[in-house]
Amino acid sequence: MEFSTWADRIYREDGIISLMKDLGNASAEEGRPLYMLGGGNPGHIPEVEAYFRACMADILQTSNKFEKLVGNYAGPQGLYQFSEALAELLQRTYGWDIGPENIAVANGSQMAFTILFRLLSGDYRDNQTKQVLLPIAPEYIGYNEADEKAPRFRSMRPKIVETSSVTFKYEIDFNQIEVTDNIGAICISRPSNPTGNMISDNEVQQLLSLARTHDIPLIIDSAYGLPFPSIVYTEATVEWNPNIILCLSLSKLGLPGTRTGIIIAREEVIELFTCANATMTLASGNFGSVLTLESVRNGEILQLSNKIIRPYYKDRMENVTEAIHQHMKGIPYMLHNPEGAFFVWLWFPGLPISDEELYARLKQRNVYVVPGRHFFPGLSGHWQHRYECIRISYAGSKEMVRDGISIIAQEVERAFSEADRKQYGVPSFTGIEN
Repeated sequence: MEFSTWADRIYREDGIISLMKDLGNASAEEGRPLYMLGGGNPGHIPEVEAYFRACMADILQTSNKFEKLVGNYAGPQGLYQFSEALAELLQRTYGWDIGPENIAVANGSQMAFTILFRLLSGDYRDNQTKQVLLPIAPEYIGYNEADEKAPRFRSMRPKIVETSSVTFKYEIDFNQIEVTDNIGAICISRPSNPTGNMISDNEVQQLLSLARTHDIPLIIDSAYGLPFPSIVYTEATVEWNPNIILCLSLSKLGLPGTRTGIIIAREEVIELFTCANATMTLASGNFGSVLTLESVRNGEILQLSNKIIRPYYKDRMENVTEAIHQHMKGIPYMLHNPEGAFFVWLWFPGLPISDEELYARLKQRNVYVVPGRHFFPGLSGHWQHRYECIRISYAGSKEMVRDGISIIAQEVERAFSEADRKQYGVPSFTGIEN
């Protein structure tokens, strides 16, 4: 059987595809624990799960709610009552001048970005080809897989600012950024997946100024950020205006199985998005919208985010950073300042093996991380830095995360030790020969 070239593109054994396959196939052998530090699955927070269990019970116990949930299509723009409630929440909380016509619901953020990138990049009527500008790399692994044909993206190296002897922070290098006629949109994740970086309000304003000047949208991926689930550990504000496309998600609230992405944008963007959504998926799913509807109406979705979800992940962030500094003493390592989301980004300067080799060694010990190289879509030229980094999730149990960090430290130390033995001719074995 023969397939199209599109089949060749989606069958690439890299990035998000190989990661999800590995995570799906991973299993703890008898007497050998599993350290799942690679995926983006949120933690199981008991208070959050109890809250949404009660919401589900109300759906099941209220006449006709369940029947409407599973028995009726929503429109391709999503459930109107949800968009109406969300618009009202954002009006009274932030004073945004929006209505239901500014909101669309997608079947997951991945589908939302696939549609947005196709609308704003690729081939245009004047035979011009446009790209999405990613002003700082590394960036979200899923953007690259949303690409149908290269080159969809152009990304920029960041400034690397050392914040201590073992910590650093990426900043946007605005001296590098040039918005040319072949840029159709600017896109940034805030906080960043993979690094946990939170670009400042000032950086957002500079990007917004560039977008306005060139009459293109600034897409802000706030799947981990504001207004919910608010997994942000620094001072920051959230903004929307007609030049911004704000993308939200219910996944990191603890509801990844609902596959609910949310787009807030000017009306013409929502209209186009709705047409594309109807063509590609017929209708948006109801489940996430119905399950969270009352929490959006009464504002409890914000309280849940600020009072339960954010403190939960901040506690785990402090746990993982303590473990890193404890276990990696004596190893060349740099930790990106953890400012949001639930990932840490580790850089091993001068790592003598590749990030892929480190990934393979860790997988042999049932530790799953993500190699750094996959987070640089659209970055041209060789940059060794991208092969010296890994992303680690700390959403799981504290004990599992700490033990996983210990194994990572052992494998990195082994890689440097083996390189030293080769360099100085020291035999690469231990013990006494018989």
